Amino acid sequence: MQATATVLVYSDDSNTREQVRSASGRRPSPDAPLVEFLECATPAAVLTELDKGGIDVCVFDGESAPMGGMGLCRQVKDEVFQCPPVLLLIGRPQDAWLATWSRADAAVTLPVEPVEFASALASLLRRKNLQQSA
Repeated sequence: MQATATVLVYSDDSNTREQVRSASGRRPSPDAPLVEFLECATPAAVLTELDKGGIDVCVFDGESAPMGGMGLCRQVKDEVFQCPPVLLLIGRPQDAWLATWSRADAAVTLPVEPVEFASALASLLRRKNLQQSA
């Protein structure tokens, strides 16, 4: 498994970005790589970073404004070649169908619950690593 994974976090709310960093810690699970976070507050910054490459997993805030993470997720899944997996933060469990519409790879509800979030992030990192080794 790779030594360090880069996780892009998109939210217009610095508190949400902090929740994501705190919930994951440096390693979301013992069998996952260490993570480095790259924070973006605008959709344009997300697209710039994805164009550069090197992103292992994206975490998008579905409640961001002016562009929510769901719309951004759908856009990057359409436009970014070999788009990294996306973990979507949703406002309520009933929004899970919208996460499916956006083609997110996983979704968890806000506020970020550390165990649930770390588990979902670790799962996406494992899956990404298995795809790279195949």
